[in-house]
Amino acid sequence: MRTLRVLGAVSLLSVLAAAPALAQTRRAAPSTRATAELSLTLADTAAQRAAGKAALVRLDYGQPHLRGRKLLTDSLVPMGRVWRLGANAATLLTTDVELTMGGKSVAPGRYVAQLLPEPSGWTLILQQETTGAAQVNVAAYDKAKDYARIPLTATTASQSVESLSMAFVPSTAPGMQKGDLTIAWGTVMLRTEWSVK
Repeated sequence: MRTLRVLGAVSLLSVLAAAPALAQTRRAAPSTRATAELSLTLADTAAQRAAGKAALVRLDYGQPHLRGRKLLTDSLVPMGRVWRLGANAATLLTTDVELTMGGKSVAPGRYVAQLLPEPSGWTLILQQETTGAAQVNVAAYDKAKDYARIPLTATTASQSVESLSMAFVPSTAPGMQKGDLTIAWGTVMLRTEWSVK
């Protein structure tokens, strides 16, 4: 019996001794997944509002982090070249309703969203998603497949944003459902207006 207790104690000590080594091999991924989601009320009547009739607009993206790197470089976000707007898998915009974004019509559907940073201005590029949107091969980018090119207003933030962040910010003004789409990373702040058609 005593031998079993000693063996049990030795086994427990070996597991405890190995735990720090196991913990040291675990690391956080260099990027994470994030979503920006907007729930829109489509209800025209009190009964529809009570039933919670709504539509969604959603951005699903890989969220890279700066981790000490500089943003506008060839290895991170190259100036003058189409960038996949996120990390790893394609950034997808899905909308249940027809929108106007930056003055451009966007029909209900799924779109791969990419970004073109240029000294003259930044552009959000939407292409219809037809492949299940695995990886976006920017080297194979084809301008002829663009569904919409949406101009973005760029400003410089006073404080750097560590992780790429996107948000649909709804307006509180009465009338048509509208607001801003914001994209922030590093000291770059991008914005365009959206509204429901």
